[in-house]
Amino acid sequence: MFYHLLKYVLLGPLLRLVFRPRIEGLDHVPPSGAAIVAGNHLSFSDHFLMPAVLRRRITFLAKAEYFTGPGLKGRLTAAFFRSAGQIPVDRSGKEAGRAAIREGLGVLGRDELLGIYPEGTRSHDGRLYKGKVGVAVMALTAGVPVVPCAMIGTFEAQPPGRRLPRVRPVAIRFGAPLDFSRYAGMEHEKAVLRAVTDEIMYAIMALSGQEYVDRYAAEVKAEEESKAARARRFPRLPLG
Repeated sequence: MFYHLLKYVLLGPLLRLVFRPRIEGLDHVPPSGAAIVAGNHLSFSDHFLMPAVLRRRITFLAKAEYFTGPGLKGRLTAAFFRSAGQIPVDRSGKEAGRAAIREGLGVLGRDELLGIYPEGTRSHDGRLYKGKVGVAVMALTAGVPVVPCAMIGTFEAQPPGRRLPRVRPVAIRFGAPLDFSRYAGMEHEKAVLRAVTDEIMYAIMALSGQEYVDRYAAEVKAEEESKAARARRFPRLPLG
């Protein structure tokens, strides 16, 4: 009930007013049955914009930090995500990844839409990063299509660190469903999982027009933060 209240009364109309989203390829999303919608992740706003334009309810695997934040803001954020039916995912360690896959398969087992960001985190610079293979495991295990989705303009509207989004139009593009039935029964083959994930990321890149980086976003982000910390600790002295 709360999900539909948010989508049709409280949040959905506001998002459409602020962002004026241009929607392309919405008919590519199956009207019924289980499917995965795999998208790029540029902004906190992505969590709300895609569900607002879809005709069907979608459940996202959301990072556990959204459910454990401190203070009043943290409690409100957690309450919002829980009420909207989103699933917390602990992203630390291999067992956490297996738990996320089990949760995702549970959603697909109910013939519902599952939303996932294969990059595993928001892009910190607007580029598209290497996808993690969990999306391939779920697609092959459940035998469901994967609909690629590209958010365009949300990074500029609300980049990481910006609390309130800028008022500007964005676009949401859905691509044709990707069928991986040719890999049925091969969900334990590492090379197959990598190939399927790369095909999904290529489809997202084709829709979004982003520059692709063949590295995991979390690794690149950690390296850049480490370099910045060293630069603050050991600033270069002026010459002369």
